[in-house]
Amino acid sequence: MAKIQIVNVVVCENPSPFSSNFQFQITFECTEELNEDLEWKIIYVGSAENDSYDQVLDSVWVGPVPVGTHTFLFEAKSPDPSQIPDEDVVGVTVVLLTCSYRDKEFVRVGYYVNNEYTEEEMKENPPARPVIEKLQRNILHSKPRVTRFTIDW
Repeated sequence: MAKIQIVNVVVCENPSPFSSNFQFQITFECTEELNEDLEWKIIYVGSAENDSYDQVLDSVWVGPVPVGTHTFLFEAKSPDPSQIPDEDVVGVTVVLLTCSYRDKEFVRVGYYVNNEYTEEEMKENPPARPVIEKLQRNILHSKPRVTRFTIDW
């Protein structure tokens, strides 16, 4: 059984401009004291076709972790649009929140992200090169996909 259970994740400041920071308020429960740190990451999927465009937006170490319920705000800069293929900037992608213990990932929470123009004219006639300042990011937070992995704690 996992010693860490995510109780809740709140997606903060959503929707927001594409270039604004990602913010997740994470609440997790620890059932047995962990002497080593947990590593949390926010990963932005730049292209569904090629994972070389994935960007680790930030990682943070939390610990040691005593038994109990813990909450923290995890904030990361937006992805670098120059590292994303132009055809993949606008539309639907994924952001992942992962947690590892001793370099072993044990949980991944995935959210669909829709990047779209706020102006109707740009929605109907999108420019060939994305105009980042005109894009809005909307994280579809109501239906996260949670994947758990068994690890040796």
